[in-house]
Amino acid sequence: MSQSNVSDPNVLLVDDDESLLRLMAIRLRGEGYNVQSAGGGKEALKLINSQNFDVVLSDLRMPGLDGLSLFEEIMALRKDVPVILMTAHGTIQDAVEATQRGVFGFLTKPIDHEELRSLMEKAVSQSQGAQRGQWCEKIITRSMQMEQLLDQAFRVAKRDVSVLISGASGTGKELLASAIHKASKRADKAFVAINCGALPENLLESELFGHARGSFTGAVNEHQGLFREADGGTLFLDEIGDMPVSLQVKLLRALQEQTIRPVGSSKQIPIDVRIISATHKNLSKEMQEGNFREDLYYRLNVVNITLPTLRERSEDIPLLARHLLKSSAERHQVKVSRFSDDAMQLLTTCLWPGNVRQLVNVVEQCVALTQTPVIASHLVEQALSASEQKWPTLTEARDAFEQKYLLKLLKMTDGNVTRAAELAGRNRTDMHKLMKKHNLHSADFKPD
Repeated sequence: MSQSNVSDPNVLLVDDDESLLRLMAIRLRGEGYNVQSAGGGKEALKLINSQNFDVVLSDLRMPGLDGLSLFEEIMALRKDVPVILMTAHGTIQDAVEATQRGVFGFLTKPIDHEELRSLMEKAVSQSQGAQRGQWCEKIITRSMQMEQLLDQAFRVAKRDVSVLISGASGTGKELLASAIHKASKRADKAFVAINCGALPENLLESELFGHARGSFTGAVNEHQGLFREADGGTLFLDEIGDMPVSLQVKLLRALQEQTIRPVGSSKQIPIDVRIISATHKNLSKEMQEGNFREDLYYRLNVVNITLPTLRERSEDIPLLARHLLKSSAERHQVKVSRFSDDAMQLLTTCLWPGNVRQLVNVVEQCVALTQTPVIASHLVEQALSASEQKWPTLTEARDAFEQKYLLKLLKMTDGNVTRAAELAGRNRTDMHKLMKKHNLHSADFKPD
């Protein structure tokens, strides 16, 4: 269940009696519910198609689309939403028919306050438990796009297939991968993550497959590797698009044969691991350019889930900001309660190129710097300015170093690729690929 529904249950109230609609809305808001009202079934369906509700509370007898017909329409869209029906003409037969069809509860008008409270609490509890349980409690959202994505992820989690998560940096790919693991039958086993762009090829191979003692200088002990560490569970390969092609071959073989061979060993070890991978790159383009193996791509991309940028789910920004503020204030034990209205306006209109990761950074800075319980807009401006000059990720820093290294190398060798490759300890093919990656041309370095 997404976090928004845990703290603020969303209720859709449907009745053709305007005075009762107003009265019930006031009563439910007094109980802490977010209430939206609809004067009939058709209006209610429009709201259900565009928003997420934890409970629908509807009149049974309405002109046009009545309560039972509305319930049938809702079930075709969202089977996990409890529907409670109300009627001034309540009979045992009505109640039996409604509950047989799957209606959560039945209330007779005039509505008894205690009966309403009890039934609503049970409905919200079921909604929060049945929709997705606690598997994705760390994913904060009220976005319809994200809710649909999480529904897809929950269904995929139950099938033991490989998943490729696409999305820009900072959108929460590892968080989603961890949630899928928690919703899967492997949840009681290990979830192990590694960034494939953060390590040189030889170290990455050792980290994944392990190594035998004495297999290389410094290998004083046997290392079991992450495949064995994740055995029975899930291995998350972040930034899979950065994995060297030669290592992609070994990964493909491991997935096909369900065995691994540690570096320096002749022994094949059976593995039982689910692979979830992620990338911010366009792997189709990487395949065309020869940087990613097509056979591995189809092995990893059985199901693809694409995370939206924070800007694409802008309705989540206030929700996320408040949640992050509360968490940060509790962690640092400071009395900060909220953002000022103009500060929140600034947050919601920012483009967020760094996505959720950047928002986390901005909120942390604001909490650290504020001297009042309410965070002012100038602190948000200051934090946003600082975050634009953010510390690079390890992959970004590595790419920047790689480019500078190649520039210096090609200048030293006057654009002689063979000589540059020798100095770098690479073959000519690798050197040409690296130059292509950084848009470098040997002719630009040759003397006039």
